[in-house]
Amino acid sequence: MDETGVPLHPLLAGRWSPARFDPEHVVSEAELASLLEAARWAPSAGNSQPWSFLAGRRGDPVHARLVRYLAGSSARWVPDAGLLVANLCHRHVEDTDWDYSEFALYDLGQAVAHLSVQAHHEGLHVHQMAGFDKDGVRSAFGVDERFDPVTVAAVGVLAGPEALTNDVLREREVAPRTRLPLDEIVLVQA
Repeated sequence: MDETGVPLHPLLAGRWSPARFDPEHVVSEAELASLLEAARWAPSAGNSQPWSFLAGRRGDPVHARLVRYLAGSSARWVPDAGLLVANLCHRHVEDTDWDYSEFALYDLGQAVAHLSVQAHHEGLHVHQMAGFDKDGVRSAFGVDERFDPVTVAAVGVLAGPEALTNDVLREREVAPRTRLPLDEIVLVQA
């Protein structure tokens, strides 16, 4: 675990986004339900819950279709993830009675963060990605205009470093995690 500036809960301090998943591990139905339930219980403005998810476990058609729309750099290692979750956000649609919250993106981020912490609790890791064909996902899954695909999360059990055959990925994977110091991100502190 990396050194944090102050003590944190181990689920938070130990969280990271690997680029190597065990291709033999199967995410169970119970684990999937637990992750989605954690997302469902995330806070949202006015309890609007402005999120939806497309979830596919490795070996099923949803997982295979999501893999097709990933950016090239991710397509090398993401297929090994036991679960892929496309994270969708409610969007504003003019001249409709569709409820919309201006905080929808923030709220979706909260839901995915809850999913990530629950995954870590379950012994899983999550790697979130924005590099994918959003229009392709929209078309492949018939996502209507009320939703925007925002990110895809790869979920699974960590594989050993030998699983990375790409030198750049391996180097990034074993490098120490870094964060900006608090005095660079806190603009005003009492």
